[in-house]
Amino acid sequence: MDLIQLLETADIQPLPPSVPVPPTLRDGECYHVFISYSSTDYQWTHCLIDQLEACGLQVCYHDRDFTPGRTVLENMSDCIQESQKVLLVLSPEFVRSRWCLLEANMSLFRDCLERKPIVPVLLEPGVSVPLHLCHLTYLEANDPDFNNKLLKVLCTPNQQLQGSTVLPFHPPSIYNGKALQPLDAVYEDSLSKWDCGQFSDMEVPDQLRLIIEDQEKYRKAVRMINSVSQNKVWFRPVWANIILSEEKVLMGRRSNSKISLVYVSLDRCKHEFAETFSDQVCAEDLYQRALLYFSSGYACCLAQRHFPFPQPSSTGHLEGGVCFCQYVSQQLSVDQWK
Repeated sequence: MDLIQLLETADIQPLPPSVPVPPTLRDGECYHVFISYSSTDYQWTHCLIDQLEACGLQVCYHDRDFTPGRTVLENMSDCIQESQKVLLVLSPEFVRSRWCLLEANMSLFRDCLERKPIVPVLLEPGVSVPLHLCHLTYLEANDPDFNNKLLKVLCTPNQQLQGSTVLPFHPPSIYNGKALQPLDAVYEDSLSKWDCGQFSDMEVPDQLRLIIEDQEKYRKAVRMINSVSQNKVWFRPVWANIILSEEKVLMGRRSNSKISLVYVSLDRCKHEFAETFSDQVCAEDLYQRALLYFSSGYACCLAQRHFPFPQPSSTGHLEGGVCFCQYVSQQLSVDQWK
């Protein structure tokens, strides 16, 4: 399929014959723009990339420019650092998964992004623009003048964009207790209310790829969930949490077909267990036991921002919220170890 056919299929208007001149790349810069997009928008994005490169712009994107053998985090950080601007292709799938992934790790990219103009492109009408991008003027892909507007922004030197509505992005830092997109069971719509949903372990969701360094741990956790018998469905996520808590991720059973996910560090809570039970050899065993019996419920409460008890008066290990050891303490005040 030639370029014209691709353009017609992707509904992108051909570029005008006269286009702006790309700005000069300065020391340390290898690209004019780094493009982040969801894999579901591959065809549209790559048609756009072909057009931009035909105009002399140096474009960076993960499929081609990430260095093999390096982590996704290292690659993204370097590519953003080496690019003049960052373009986000906003589609429902990008907002649902890849934006969560970027936001959850934004503290890692803060230094890279603070001086990088962000160019949001709304791929289709009705896409919910992430809160932290609402202060920017986004471009609409279905605008008849989209190509001209995009090229004008990308070919304008960064220093000349100061005071415009395309501004350097000020990202939120990562924080404990951040709710992530829940996991849906395979064939969720066809499940009966008494059926036990199965979850795919073939591919790590986009939002978790930058969070979980050892992605085999995720697959192992999902396989563990799927192997738990039907009559112990409530027990499914807790075994997974033994594995995933090391990656600062907890799962909680929201229903038979949906699992809540939160990004939360339990390091200080684990240390609290070690100090509290320092005279007992079984301190680690007690912590593991707490994960088994309480981590799923804790993850669900954290994801929904609601706990079945008042906010504890004592200071915990989660700023502005209830930490894991506080939750365990509250549960033990009404329950017993099983």
